[in-house]
Amino acid sequence: LLTSHSLNPMLLTSMAIMSIALGGWMGLNQTQTRKILAFSSISHLGWMTIIIIYDPKLTLLTFYLYTLMTASIFLTMDSTNTLKLSTLMTSWTKTPMLSTTLMLTLLSLAGLPPLTGFLPKWLIIQELTKQEMTTVATAISMLSLLGLFFYLRLAYCSTITLPPNSPNKMKQWSTKKQINTSISMLTLLSISLLPLS
Repeated sequence: LLTSHSLNPMLLTSMAIMSIALGGWMGLNQTQTRKILAFSSISHLGWMTIIIIYDPKLTLLTFYLYTLMTASIFLTMDSTNTLKLSTLMTSWTKTPMLSTTLMLTLLSLAGLPPLTGFLPKWLIIQELTKQEMTTVATAISMLSLLGLFFYLRLAYCSTITLPPNSPNKMKQWSTKKQINTSISMLTLLSISLLPLS
């Protein structure tokens, strides 16, 4: 951020496009939620990198909103003890409201409009268009569809209800950890910040 004025724009743009592509492609076949969110971070870093020369304040805004949404997702997954997609599928029966807000936060992280995650992507595409880089804006928009796929897969898994199988043990119907106010506030901000503004 401090040296953004002295960076090579062509090199930075090509590295950002590769970062968005790598984060999207590598996150497709993952089943562990931490790996999916790690590749999501790589992809979002590409969005931040591509705009850092032209508008450093927009890079900071993107970083702050991404941190807000990711913290909300990590706290939610920690409270439901979710490590893989298979355990995410069973969380709906335990905490349906938390799973619903997790789905909305994941869709916000994907950048779907009217949610908060749409704001930085929209502003970045708008700034790239002002800089006459419409081809780059189109390329990163198309590459973000890869990330949208695994966010939709996560959102689908968080709201699916698995049919009960014949268990020999009692099912756990509640989580061990209490849902605290930080999850509630972060989720509320990550879902409704754009519509409120």
